[in-house]
Amino acid sequence: MSLFETIKNLPSIWYVFSFLSVLTLFGALGTIMSKNPIHSVIYLILTFFSLSAHYILLNAQFLAAVNIIVYAGAIMVLFLFVIMFLNLKQESEEMKRNRTIAFAVGIGIVLGGLLILYLRKSEREYPNVATFNSQTGMIESLGSLLYKDYMLPFELISILLLAALVGAVMLGKREAGERHF
Repeated sequence: MSLFETIKNLPSIWYVFSFLSVLTLFGALGTIMSKNPIHSVIYLILTFFSLSAHYILLNAQFLAAVNIIVYAGAIMVLFLFVIMFLNLKQESEEMKRNRTIAFAVGIGIVLGGLLILYLRKSEREYPNVATFNSQTGMIESLGSLLYKDYMLPFELISILLLAALVGAVMLGKREAGERHF
């Protein structure tokens, strides 16, 4: 039984999955086809939110929260500020040519077809219903795994990030008498 047949057996999830998939594709197409860069960023935020909803359907709440906080929050705000600083209202000369857009659409169709072809040929193992742990993607199980089995690497990464933060502050600090450029 394929993944799509499994999803079709659950009618309410199938409708939610279908709606989110259409919303994700609409956001992705709006991102690459919008002529206004600010609209493109807003479409990308819509895509990230719908992907987070897909993560929730897959019982990966931590990934959904990280996707919303990091990508839809921080990075998209940064993109929006950069676009507003650069004032990119005029359309670039390269994007005015239809040949470039047609080439990009053609490459996208070929890559999508290859992806579908390989997904249909691949064999997947589905979880056993009797032994499946429903708490696999939850934040609580991930936290207990990080703080029990991977405590040393977790603490070493926090020390590395602290050293990088101190280094960035020291590099950014101005000396007395230094000129401002």
